Amino acid sequence: MHIDIITLHPGLLESPFQHSIVKRAIEKKLVEVNFINLRDYGIGNYKQVDDSPFGGGAGMVMTIEPIAKCIEELKAKRTYDEVIYLSPDGELFNQQMANHFSMAKNIILLCGHYKGVDERVRELFITKEISIGDYVLSGGELPAAIFCDAIIRLLPGVLSDETSALSDSFQDNLLAPPVYTRPADYKGLKVPDVLLSGDPKQIENWRHEQSIERTQKRRPDILKKHE
Repeated sequence: MHIDIITLHPGLLESPFQHSIVKRAIEKKLVEVNFINLRDYGIGNYKQVDDSPFGGGAGMVMTIEPIAKCIEELKAKRTYDEVIYLSPDGELFNQQMANHFSMAKNIILLCGHYKGVDERVRELFITKEISIGDYVLSGGELPAAIFCDAIIRLLPGVLSDETSALSDSFQDNLLAPPVYTRPADYKGLKVPDVLLSGDPKQIENWRHEQSIERTQKRRPDILKKHE
């Protein structure tokens, strides 16, 4: 997989890709992630990438020319499955979307800033708009890092136990069940007997029941959505 992230602040993205599972995936060459500084494509001596909005109003808008030049240059090198704009008014990102995008070969992520991008960027270049939640952040860098983490961990060979991702929350539209490890008894709080029984069928049934119960209690909206 190849991911190009277009950003005004590459430094904001460096740390999430230098640790843990994502770092190992990059080192194994299972994914290549490039941070592209949009200011390199800015206009004039000052590398301008933003301007005031037509019609007035507060804030600045990312201009179309630098973004268009950057995306067109990237597209000249390879064919992309998706050009994604991280936006608060995009489709809400979920596990099913992560599963889908983990099968892509090449992806461009565009990180917004200021009051967003010129609408013509969306009309001409963007194939998908994604939001990570109903709130506004300073820019698209953190959503881009979250998006990448969610899909990279699903790539074959990334996790040491590839069945681990299949038992994550939301994979079957349920929250994950409670998990326990040693000690079996901590200050009177004991691990459920079924988990110590050694009976795979009973354990599987218990976990499924716990997932349903936890989802009903904490996220009933998920169950209603998939009824």
